Amino acid sequence: MVVKQVKTWLVQRANASRWRGLQEWAESRRAEFQLHPEGIGFYIDQPGAKPGPLRIEWGPSQRDYIEGNELRMRLEMGLSPELQMMVVCRTLMDKLEAAVFEAYTDTLQTRLDTETPEEMRWLVMFAKFAPPEGRELRERLGFIGVHKDLLAAWVEGEFGDTLQRVLKEALPEGVPFLLMCLRGNLYLRVAMPEPELERVQALVRLLETAAREAHRIQGRIGEAMNWPTTMASTFQSTRPS
Repeated sequence: MVVKQVKTWLVQRANASRWRGLQEWAESRRAEFQLHPEGIGFYIDQPGAKPGPLRIEWGPSQRDYIEGNELRMRLEMGLSPELQMMVVCRTLMDKLEAAVFEAYTDTLQTRLDTETPEEMRWLVMFAKFAPPEGRELRERLGFIGVHKDLLAAWVEGEFGDTLQRVLKEALPEGVPFLLMCLRGNLYLRVAMPEPELERVQALVRLLETAAREAHRIQGRIGEAMNWPTTMASTFQSTRPS
């Protein structure tokens, strides 16, 4: 037990030095930076962030389709629950579509159950959209949502421009990535073997832009629209109790 505690302490001390830049950046945003107690990652909480409270986590992946470590973000916005939209790396989208097809063409499984993550169910439930502008966006990303008009409005303008920049700065081709608007919040997941300050900063800007643009378009939701919803958990926190 003592040996394990000493090893954990040594790992935490090494990580504190290794991630000093991330901690200083978080503190410059008036956010709280915490190391995972077992030395396997970190958490950043910014309750007073704009446009909403922000949570950032880096550590072991919580999804089977991302191997190794991932960066996770949640931005609480209080948006309309009818806003259900997703941007996903095209290679990941193809992989998830193949997995859904294989699982649910089996004679023993004939429906999408609640244990299947939303990002997989949405691929067969919701419409896909191809941006009219931005060849790189069309080639590298998939856009899925309940309503194509809202999805198109979300991707247009500042969010689409930021996406194109982030593809070059922080999202190498083929790296598993998705960004979802779900249950009034924004969620982001991306494979990231090691946390890099510049990539984290770029992805935070992307998430914040997506949130602002989602807030902008929610006024277009018609009261008479009754769209399907999915309720499984998308963001399972690993924050220590």
